[in-house]
Amino acid sequence: MVTGSVRRAVAQGALIASVVASAPAFMGTARGQAAEPPAATIVVAPAVRDSINAIFVRYNQHWDELRSVNTLTQMLGTGHPTQLEYMGCLVGHASGDTVWVTTWVHARNLQQLQFAVTGDCTHVKHFVGSWHTHPFRADPAGGERPLKVPALSAADLSTFAAGHDRVVFAAWDKDSIDAAYRTADGTVQHPAPIIVR
Repeated sequence: MVTGSVRRAVAQGALIASVVASAPAFMGTARGQAAEPPAATIVVAPAVRDSINAIFVRYNQHWDELRSVNTLTQMLGTGHPTQLEYMGCLVGHASGDTVWVTTWVHARNLQQLQFAVTGDCTHVKHFVGSWHTHPFRADPAGGERPLKVPALSAADLSTFAAGHDRVVFAAWDKDSIDAAYRTADGTVQHPAPIIVR
C-alpha cells in the first residue's frame, strides 16, 4: 500500500530528476549561448522566486507560535491563526508548452485565512496563472518544529483543472515551490518542472 507521504516523496523525486536532467541543455552551449528551455517547462525570473519567498516569510512570521497549538485546533480554526495564506497573480507569456513567468502582482479582493485564500486576477494583463502560500502546520506530536506539506493540495489541483490558467504555484519557505501547468492542448501536468532564469 502506498501512503500519501510516499506518493509525495516519489512525485518530488520525479520533479527533482526532471529539473536536474533538463539543466545541462538549458544552461547553454559550449560557446556560452543560452539554450532554449526544454519543452513543457515553467521558466521563472529570479526576482519572482525571491519576492514570493519574501511574502511567505511575511505572512508566516509567527510560525514559532505553533508549539502551543495542535494540528486539530489549527484545522478547526478555533485558535488564533499563527499564519495567513496569500495569493498573487503571475504575469508572463507562453510559447507552446513553455511558460515564462516574468513578474507578479497582488490579487484583488484578497480573503486570507490560515488554510485558505481567495482573490481576483481578472485585472491583470498578460496573466498566466496564480500562486499562493501554504502555511506550516503544527507538529501533531507537540514538537517545536513546524511541518511542511510540500505539495499542491487536491483542492488546488481540482480548482486549477477546472480553469484556464497556464500555471499554478504553491510556495513554502525558501526554494520550495510546487507547480502544475496546463499544456497548449489543455492537459494538466503535476508536478511541473521549474527553472529559475
